[in-house]
Amino acid sequence: MSTAELNPRPLRVSPFIKFCRWSLLLTGIAYGAYHQRRLSRRENARKEEELKLKPMRDAKLAEEKRLSLLAEQKMFDELFNPPKAT
Repeated sequence: MSTAELNPRPLRVSPFIKFCRWSLLLTGIAYGAYHQRRLSRRENARKEEELKLKPMRDAKLAEEKRLSLLAEQKMFDELFNPPKAT
């Protein structure tokens, strides 16, 4: 085997095609940077809103848990200490 078969000469690419490739690459990078910035702003706003509502949500969950524990305790009391029939 000759080296010509193993390493064929590269094709000459048109300058217009090179320009289009580089233009699309740079446009894609700019598009991605723009949307990353836009989405990160939206995410930061959502996180700030979530942090504002966190104390209320935690209080509500704590109250629900307290009520659930009281109901469970009442159920166990009735189960293990049934009312005595007279």
